[in-house]
Amino acid sequence: MTISNFYIEPANYAVDFEDLRSVRESVFVVEQQIPIEVEFDELDPQCHHVLARDAQLRPIATGRLSPEGRIGRMAVLQEWRRQGVGESLLRALIDKARTLGLSEVTANAQLTALGFYEKFGFIKEGGTFSEAGIPHQAMRLKFQPLGKPARTIPNPREASVKAVEFETLASAAAATLQIVMQSRRQLYIYSRDLEYILYGQNEIVEALKQFALRSQDGGVQIIIQEPAIVRSQLHPLLELAQRLPSHFLIRAPVEAEDLQYLSAFVINDCDGYLFRQLGDRYEGHWSPNLPARYRPLREEFERVWQRSRPCTEFRVLGL
Repeated sequence: MTISNFYIEPANYAVDFEDLRSVRESVFVVEQQIPIEVEFDELDPQCHHVLARDAQLRPIATGRLSPEGRIGRMAVLQEWRRQGVGESLLRALIDKARTLGLSEVTANAQLTALGFYEKFGFIKEGGTFSEAGIPHQAMRLKFQPLGKPARTIPNPREASVKAVEFETLASAAAATLQIVMQSRRQLYIYSRDLEYILYGQNEIVEALKQFALRSQDGGVQIIIQEPAIVRSQLHPLLELAQRLPSHFLIRAPVEAEDLQYLSAFVINDCDGYLFRQLGDRYEGHWSPNLPARYRPLREEFERVWQRSRPCTEFRVLGL
């Protein structure tokens, strides 16, 4: 989900803890004088968290959803209030609840925020009560969960396309271009140093630009193992990401096993993939539609993404 000057992303509690803490301490501990031992509880690691970041990847807001469907710890930094950040957070948490199959969510709203929740259809339940010394009101929102669609005659699935091997930079670039152009809403790039000789090519950068502009609420997620190398270059893809920060998310691995991963790949959301066994060579295989090869790469990307850190090295570029 993207907005003009900030974006919302799922947060991994272990990886993103410092960012979560900085927002919640600022809002709850410093501003509202809630004791820090009350603010952070044993439920935190079990919850689904979301973060809002500005164009420089700085955390500006957060919220959480408990396994039972209770929304809480909604916090927006003072300078970002009344700019749609809180609304975006709440929509993201409600959407998460629906995808988990829940049919309702609850919230203990501070009395000053009743109107905010009522805008989304939340209804008051019971009387007011005090929590951490602040008046609250219990609220509930019921909705239709995202269940399985009614069984219909499925549309014929496009036939899988046998993987094709390539051995040259030109072939790798041509296949990469097809993967990008075929993408619908999401594109994923896993690279050691965002190889300039490949991802710096004008055709590929232009294709990524057109994809980002048409994807609206989608975008490009990039994992870079060695961001220091990329930072030392005048890379046209990074310049594009600077101009369209809402459409490009960049992270760097922190775990040793992820940093030692030697391969590189690019995948889209149409079962298309391109895989290079060694990230510094341009030999490998690709297919525009091969789910059996695509799925393991998508799972690997998501696993590494969830425990990687935002690439703060690019903040000087406005990323």
